[in-house]
Amino acid sequence: MEKLQELKQRLRQERPQSWEAMPDIDLYMDQVISYMSRQMIQYNDREMLTSAMVNNYIKDGMLPRAVGKRYSRVHLGFLTAICALKQVLSVRDTGRLIKTERTQQDSKELYAYFLQALDEALSQTADDIDAYPEGEALSRLALDFALRSYANRLACERILDIIDETTPPVEQNKKADRKSGKEHTKTAREEP
Repeated sequence: MEKLQELKQRLRQERPQSWEAMPDIDLYMDQVISYMSRQMIQYNDREMLTSAMVNNYIKDGMLPRAVGKRYSRVHLGFLTAICALKQVLSVRDTGRLIKTERTQQDSKELYAYFLQALDEALSQTADDIDAYPEGEALSRLALDFALRSYANRLACERILDIIDETTPPVEQNKKADRKSGKEHTKTAREEP
């Protein structure tokens, strides 16, 4: 089937741009939204990103604040990850995952890991389509992928809960303070 072949080809070939290939100049909001529409594989005309979404991601601490209404590679990298993850996770869980990762790695390393993991996932899905018996109904293939997504989402949500349970309260407070923009300051009575 020609459409299935086209899907496999896109899954094998289309990838978001690498860190180095992203624009090296800062972009304004309308440029960011236009750029992001080309970062991900899409089959519909649904808006992937709006300025209101970007502003909400900043408010929720998923994305750093813009610098003078301009957005850098750091923003583009995080927005690429957010746009992919929110396709399968709630915005809340996407935020939990992004915030956890932001505290552990720098943006360029995190984006490189995201691209590698995305490449592996897309390639695996294309391979699974190749392994699909040609005579079977396409609905079975769709069902298999839907159930795998369900199982993976369950696992991801539980792992995020475990991360929250194992994060020390002090670290949770620091994350909450970073989200609200507060900084920890030492009082005169605290030791250095």
